[in-house]
Amino acid sequence: MSHGPVLVGVDGRSGSGKTTLAAALVDRLSPFAEVRLLALEQMYPGWDGLAAVTDDDGPYVAALRRLAAGAPADVPTWDWHEGRPGPRRTVAPADVVVCEGVGALCRGARSLLTLGVWVDADDADRRTLALARDGEVYAPHWDRWAAQEERYLTDHSPAHAAGLRVRLH
Repeated sequence: MSHGPVLVGVDGRSGSGKTTLAAALVDRLSPFAEVRLLALEQMYPGWDGLAAVTDDDGPYVAALRRLAAGAPADVPTWDWHEGRPGPRRTVAPADVVVCEGVGALCRGARSLLTLGVWVDADDADRRTLALARDGEVYAPHWDRWAAQEERYLTDHSPAHAAGLRVRLH
């Protein structure tokens, strides 16, 4: 019996620990399987781009469909330093694909994911960690990104769709 790839979505608000958890999953699983990381942060078209990526017809869900079928996925990237689209990137199929970022558990992705993980954290801790990590670049955009996250939480209810909820800090 042949099984398709394992697709894991790791979602949570900015600064919650998604990237840390996803990196640990990739690290721990890599000795046993071919593992890829699909970071949604590379796909958002700028600071106002969360909805564009999480739309049912957006690039993230399209990539998941291809990867679930065992095919490579061609995804857009964003050049955060230049503030414009970057080169497209091909994500090769793998035994396990860890999809990490705000939006990973959007409605359109859920039926394609093997497991959805929601990473929780207190708001004050999230802000402290996110700004410590990306301070000068992120600080001016924190409020506008947080507003997009709020809309995403309302529209998609990702925490309720997760098969697993964790708190890293």
